[in-house]
Amino acid sequence: MDLSYTETQDMLRDTLARFLADTYDFETRKKMLDRPEGRDPGIWRALSAELGLTGASFAEEHGGLGGGAIENMIMMEELGKVIAIEPWLQTVVIGGGALKAVGGAHADALIPQIIGGDAVFAFAYAEPQGRYDLANIATSAKGDASGYVLNGHKAVVYAAPWATHLLVTARTGGARADRGGVELFLVEANAKGITRRDYPTVDGFRASEIYFENVSVPGDALLPGGIDLIEALVDEATMALCAEATGVARKLLEGTVEYTKQRKQFGQPIGKFQALQHRMADMLVEAEQIQSMTLMGTLRLDLPTDQRKAAVSLAKAKVARSIKFVGQSAVQTHGGIGITMELGIGHYFKRATMIESQFGSADHHLARYEALTLPA
Repeated sequence: MDLSYTETQDMLRDTLARFLADTYDFETRKKMLDRPEGRDPGIWRALSAELGLTGASFAEEHGGLGGGAIENMIMMEELGKVIAIEPWLQTVVIGGGALKAVGGAHADALIPQIIGGDAVFAFAYAEPQGRYDLANIATSAKGDASGYVLNGHKAVVYAAPWATHLLVTARTGGARADRGGVELFLVEANAKGITRRDYPTVDGFRASEIYFENVSVPGDALLPGGIDLIEALVDEATMALCAEATGVARKLLEGTVEYTKQRKQFGQPIGKFQALQHRMADMLVEAEQIQSMTLMGTLRLDLPTDQRKAAVSLAKAKVARSIKFVGQSAVQTHGGIGITMELGIGHYFKRATMIESQFGSADHHLARYEALTLPA
């Protein structure tokens, strides 16, 4: 099997890496976090309208470059290296993934807007009591003469303060936790009846608690596919998140190695101490395994449903444990300075900690993998 990237994929990686090197250094990122909106909108405009990178995973008929999940993996790894606070995962991977899956008028209208930087998506799926079960939701969507009426509360909706559109999971029927009746709705973020409470997250992003009170949406707001579509979108997002973890792990390792060359104890750099050399070797092994498992899971996203789910869960379980080890080892090697706001390593550690549990912890995915692969 040829695992090398194509010339186009290498070009995309290099273009994004050069752009981020010029515009997304650590001090610039800190200034973005201090802005009232928590980011620099000009960065997203440059990534999309100017460089066209947001079109990497979309079909040429919509103005994209004809790529797919591998292109998203490549982009997310580079974004992870600078712990970018851009809504790529929510907009390109999840929002774009939903539009590609359903096709039709929604895709024709909104995919060009994503590529042009005019549409930003947020994925409103989590609820205060739902944890990782995508079907464990209480938000309701009741049909009426004009479409549906949404009522409910969604928690920790990443990128919602910036979003033009929301993808909302809601129940059209059945009891809480039943797979039947769970649907995905495309909702304009400024629709009447939506209330947001915005806040910064521990890893530097912005998120919202979103409350839906008698929010009316047209009938075509319901995207066909139900829980199967939602699970497929989350699986693809999970692998994109693992790709981000690859970039985060690399920078945690690089920062730790550099620190041990500069920090001295007993008259010599601490990097000469054998115990720390062993730790950094273990960090390297875990970082390599994150990259390998991410590629494996991404390549299997097109497999039949149960095989796809098993591959994604196996990858995320390993990535979650590995990124935890790399992050904790980096902070332990740095000591107390490792968790200060002034040093980049602490910011990477915070993002690593969030990645560990986002879209499912290691324990959750191991349980799902067992349920899918072991005899009943």
